[in-house]
Amino acid sequence: MADATDAPERDDREALQAAATQRLHPLSWLFTLIAQLRMFALPLLVLLLGGSREDGDDIGDLIGLAGAGVLAVVAVWQYFTYRYGFLESALVIRSGLLQRNVRLIPFDRVQNVTLHQNLLHRLVGMAEVRLESAGGMGNAEAQMQVLKLEQANALEALVREGANRARAAQTTNDGGDAARDDAPVLWLALPTRELVRLGLISNRGMLVVAAGFAYLTQAGDVFTKRLSNGIESMRREGIAMAEAWHLGPVAYAGLAFGLLVAMIVAVRLLSVALAILQFHDFRLHAGERELRVERGLISRVRSHLPKRRIQAYSLRETLLHRWFGRQSLRVDRASVEAVNESQSVRDLVPLAAPDGMDGMLTALLPDGSWPLQDWQALHPRAWWRVFAPLAMAVLAGTALLVFFEGLVGLWALALLGPVYLRARVWARYSAWTLGGGVVAFRQGWLDRHWRFAEARKLHALQITQSPFDRRHGMATLHLDTAGASPMEPALRIPYLDVAEAEALAARLRALMPRDAGINPARTGASAAPAA
Repeated sequence: MADATDAPERDDREALQAAATQRLHPLSWLFTLIAQLRMFALPLLVLLLGGSREDGDDIGDLIGLAGAGVLAVVAVWQYFTYRYGFLESALVIRSGLLQRNVRLIPFDRVQNVTLHQNLLHRLVGMAEVRLESAGGMGNAEAQMQVLKLEQANALEALVREGANRARAAQTTNDGGDAARDDAPVLWLALPTRELVRLGLISNRGMLVVAAGFAYLTQAGDVFTKRLSNGIESMRREGIAMAEAWHLGPVAYAGLAFGLLVAMIVAVRLLSVALAILQFHDFRLHAGERELRVERGLISRVRSHLPKRRIQAYSLRETLLHRWFGRQSLRVDRASVEAVNESQSVRDLVPLAAPDGMDGMLTALLPDGSWPLQDWQALHPRAWWRVFAPLAMAVLAGTALLVFFEGLVGLWALALLGPVYLRARVWARYSAWTLGGGVVAFRQGWLDRHWRFAEARKLHALQITQSPFDRRHGMATLHLDTAGASPMEPALRIPYLDVAEAEALAARLRALMPRDAGINPARTGASAAPAA
């Protein structure tokens, strides 16, 4: 009886295994090995440049070679045991030899198909294919490393066609009209001059400099000592040269200013180079259902993002943006990405003129919701809520300075003026709105930032109050969406009147999906009633 019951399951499994007949590229093991070894590249480089050889180093070298050999065996093993194939509505992947795994990935679960080509991929005509599903936590549903470029393009087209067909069938079954499969329209292309502006605006080079300093602190005593000795030697030579030239205070100040300007220029040039590397030949295409992004100079990436998977938006306009007449737009996706994901499409619009940005947001958001209107101010004492904690910190710091340094420490009280001005300006230019099914919060004067989302895509609401908020009748409304970016400010509306926060939560709750909820305030502000 048990054999008869298990027979259909065995037959299904055997059918799935039989469907997975296609292999990866014969050199895929090499790319897998390179990816595995890449994580050890920097430690090995530091060891070679800054390490000192001692007794027993030969044993360490042998251990390293043995580890590399094991990784090579694993990479070859993965190649020989990995197969993929297709059914009518799903992708089948088979892997493993001693312990066999068979995965069935329905096309309608696939939310993003990404083709990635680094320089080596492009030289040999290969590509890496990455499939992501809804609700992914930063890991790919399937990652095929690597395929011939023709195979990768065919796989991408087949998966996307299957996903579109499955969604169209679902729409038809639900009684709606299937969306048209129009050819994608080019929304945005960034020439090199725009990438130069992007580099000057974004200041990405400072991230590299900060990461470099952080790594040097962990690079080892020998390497750090050599670096510090080199800097000290340059300092002594500079002082000796200045004394030989008999430079005065004005000359020293001029040299210091020139050095500062040179450092700023160097960082900006690095930012421009990084922007060109990442966004070279950037193209944003929009179809009926999804967006397609292509970018990259050395590593070329092509990603697809269904419009319905966009959860929230971050529109930024810094002072440099305004000088160049540009804005930038980032999006949060339904699937959670790694913070440093190189194939991410969070930078949906790296740079665009305000008119062009308005046109794209008008097409992405519900009809009539953009541009955002009817902005509402925060609580009249919101500025005090921002000022009070900083003022207390300044007073505490002043007290410590006076204790250790005497009355000269009272000069720290001068910081209260800028802190007060900042709080006033922040409160004056902060506002919220809800219209056309879109809820938004804006802040900033020199650097402006808009954070907004469709109310129907919110997952949860929460009203919170601190003791200070309760005393002054204020509350903060937190808005939760899937895939919120840790690199962007949280989606929230702070320092509202309690009654206003509850009324806004009730309006949002009526627009949210029926299975979404609201958490009551932890400090006494009542939750909005369910719709």
